[in-house]
Amino acid sequence: MLVIGLTGGIGMGKSAAAEHLARSGIPVFNADSCVHRLYEGEAVPLIEAAFPGVTRAGKVDRTRLAAEVAGRPKRLKELEAIVHPMVVKAEIDFLIEEEKRGAEFAVLEIPLLFETGADSRVDVTVVLSAPHDVQRERVLARPGMTVEKLEHLLARQLPDQEKRARADFVVDSGTGLADMHRQIDKLIESLRGRPGRVMERLRHS
Repeated sequence: MLVIGLTGGIGMGKSAAAEHLARSGIPVFNADSCVHRLYEGEAVPLIEAAFPGVTRAGKVDRTRLAAEVAGRPKRLKELEAIVHPMVVKAEIDFLIEEEKRGAEFAVLEIPLLFETGADSRVDVTVVLSAPHDVQRERVLARPGMTVEKLEHLLARQLPDQEKRARADFVVDSGTGLADMHRQIDKLIESLRGRPGRVMERLRHS
């Protein structure tokens, strides 16, 4: 089974690409969704212990937690030290299960793939990219989004140019959904039969 890492900056079309892959029958693991589940379950007591007062009714209050780590890199690292190992474990469980089912490919959709070193846990990396003005227009159209919030989010992410340089493959999402889907289909077809090493490593770890 080939493990594909899917990433891209905010507003670059990751979610749309992941949805298309899932509709095509390729299993997709969404790291953000996994974090949401952890914030409503397994991670709650550990986060409350490290950040007292940020949980409510057995769930992490994301607004309160964000306020605790904003502008405090050390506290953010503490949070990541709690959450990241749980996400990686869920990711590994997902990959093992999909390989047992006979999947040819599995996709890990990870927004901060390169930033967190998760690219070392995939066989190939695919970056979704669009022109800067298209990205800004898409993101600023989201409810509650402001220029300030967008700049803050972009500051946490590698610049698009660097992501493109580090990617094995780049999909241009600035030309519309239909064209993006065609690019993805063509890419998947080109990857058929390509050997992957990630699962081999997992089996021997």
